[in-house]
Amino acid sequence: MLTTITAASYATAAVAYFFLFVLLLTNWRNRLCGLLLAVACLVSVFWTAAIVGQSHWGYPSPLLIRVLEIFRNAGWSIFLIAVLSPFQQRKEDSASLSIRSVIATIAALYLIFFALALFVNSSNGAEFTTHGLPDSYSNFFTGVLMAVIGMILVEQYYRNTLPEQRWGIKFICLGIGGIFVYDFYLFSDALLFRKINNDIWIARGWVNTLVVPLIAFSAARKPKWSEGISLSRHVLFYSSTLLGAAIYLLVMATVGYYLRLSGGAWGTVLQLTFLFGAIVLLIILLFSGTTRSWLKVFISKHFYNYNYDYREEWLRFTRTLSEGELELRARAIKALAQLVESPAGGLWFKQENGRYQLIACWNIFLENKIVKDDDKLCLFLKEKAWVIDLREYCLDPKKYSALILPDWLSDIPKSRLIVPLILHRELLGFVVLIEPRSTINLNWEVRDLLRVAGTQVASYLAQYEATNALSIARQFESFNRMSTFIVHDIKNLIFQLSLLLSNAEKHKDNPEFQKDMIETVNFSVNKMKRLLEKLSNGSQSEKQEVLNLDQLLQQIIERNSFNMPRPALEIIDSGLMVEANYPRLERVISHLVQNAIEATPKNGQVWVRLARKDNSAVIIIKDTGHGMSEQFIQKKLFEPFESTKTAGMGIGVFESKEYINELGGQLDVNSQESVGTTFSIILPLFQHYQENKVASQD
Repeated sequence: MLTTITAASYATAAVAYFFLFVLLLTNWRNRLCGLLLAVACLVSVFWTAAIVGQSHWGYPSPLLIRVLEIFRNAGWSIFLIAVLSPFQQRKEDSASLSIRSVIATIAALYLIFFALALFVNSSNGAEFTTHGLPDSYSNFFTGVLMAVIGMILVEQYYRNTLPEQRWGIKFICLGIGGIFVYDFYLFSDALLFRKINNDIWIARGWVNTLVVPLIAFSAARKPKWSEGISLSRHVLFYSSTLLGAAIYLLVMATVGYYLRLSGGAWGTVLQLTFLFGAIVLLIILLFSGTTRSWLKVFISKHFYNYNYDYREEWLRFTRTLSEGELELRARAIKALAQLVESPAGGLWFKQENGRYQLIACWNIFLENKIVKDDDKLCLFLKEKAWVIDLREYCLDPKKYSALILPDWLSDIPKSRLIVPLILHRELLGFVVLIEPRSTINLNWEVRDLLRVAGTQVASYLAQYEATNALSIARQFESFNRMSTFIVHDIKNLIFQLSLLLSNAEKHKDNPEFQKDMIETVNFSVNKMKRLLEKLSNGSQSEKQEVLNLDQLLQQIIERNSFNMPRPALEIIDSGLMVEANYPRLERVISHLVQNAIEATPKNGQVWVRLARKDNSAVIIIKDTGHGMSEQFIQKKLFEPFESTKTAGMGIGVFESKEYINELGGQLDVNSQESVGTTFSIILPLFQHYQENKVASQD
């Protein structure tokens, strides 16, 4: 009964594969991939037919079935390799997989499988089970290995096809992938129970029948099979790791199995101990930086035309420079070191005195050796812009002409490379890298990449140093600016006290003058105290409060009551309130009033007027002084350090405009030479004052 079901299952698969073969052959348009697919289907026809014959008539031999199965798996693998072939892509795609290396590797594996089949199945003679295949451990092992190879190739084919083109190949990936997945399940179960499960074996024929329509559907959709395929190093690295781990585990399982058979009473203990140690060793190898580095170099050297996938390398390089917990200087070393798998390094950078100083280390401690600008090493790097291979220099110094290395380089353990950091033909610094984890051939490609990367690092570091210098300059600028304003305030205080002294002889017996003098001195002392507090507190925020403009203007006018001409105050709208810092607003208005007095002859006039306009308070300071030209107002009046006064600093009007703008107000000026000047300060009224006024009107 089982032989009949087996024959029916595989006969259906044989018929399905034959029809697919005919379909592909009639539609073949001289394309390699289409021919390989047809050949894989034809071999599958012979394989399934052989199983039918073995199940129903007892021939051909199990050895032939096993050989045909190996050829059938090889046919599908060759087809998948062909659609991944770089020769069917653009020739300039340097990141494509070398088909020769892959075919050589797969061919070597299948030759081993073929040799094992001949040896093992021949030794078992003509004995076979209902499934037509000897229950041999090596058959199970090679079956699992072939299935793993096939699954990896299918995964690569799908992953590396452009997303917009996957619609044409998804069904063939499901079909061929289904074949290998089912084989993996079949032989894994056989490895576990040491014999093939008859039910799984019989269902295998029906499974192969079901996948044929999927392959046929993709064949109708996409006859070319190879557009846009590019196997990245990243994917190949992890696939190689997966394949290596699978092979390793299978070998270790085989050794463990034989330890169990030959170990007697200790067999199980020896097997479990050995397998645990093997798994621990595998984990150590997978997480080893040296192993990973060796595998990357091996893949680049044997599978690709160029050593680097430049897109991946540049993305990683830029990401390392831009992100991370390390400080930028250490990240710069790390970014360069990753290009050659170096584990550590140091960075020397040019200082203001022209010398190169160690400014950062990564994964290593180095002594701070200072290198002069005229050192032979620096002159050579600047002139040649070469990446120096210290090992090559030791073997053949003539390649580096006049280069003489400093003695301190020999003190750095395992130093290997010196990468110049050159920007705009200037040597900004250099990086010393430690011996890479794996053997690296420092050819033209590696040197060019390091040189270009060094230029990029130099630009990052130059910008970083410029930003730091700018930050320091801004701090000094902020301090100098604050000092300038303080000096300006002190100058105003000196001016007030000087006026007081000049009028003291004339009005010293006047009680009102004496009272005003005391108030002025007291005001000056308090103002100087506030200046000291401001210096002590630095950049702390200023306290805002609600101010009555009537009182503020009256105090300013009273302090200037003995000046000539004496300013007149006119309050048209009283009770106007604004929110501001009292010392600063008082200083702003006082400065404008004082400027008006200084610019006006003693027989002239100065007016200060307060009025309301809409939701704003308007303070007008008008004089009949010498005035200003329109050109001066437009280009110089509001610029710092510009003044018409001989001893003026040109700060007061600039500060006045800046602070009034901070309050959301506006400072306007209208002036005419020999006629006078009018300053208008427009400040927004305090919100509560506006609301109260509206409520009272209602």
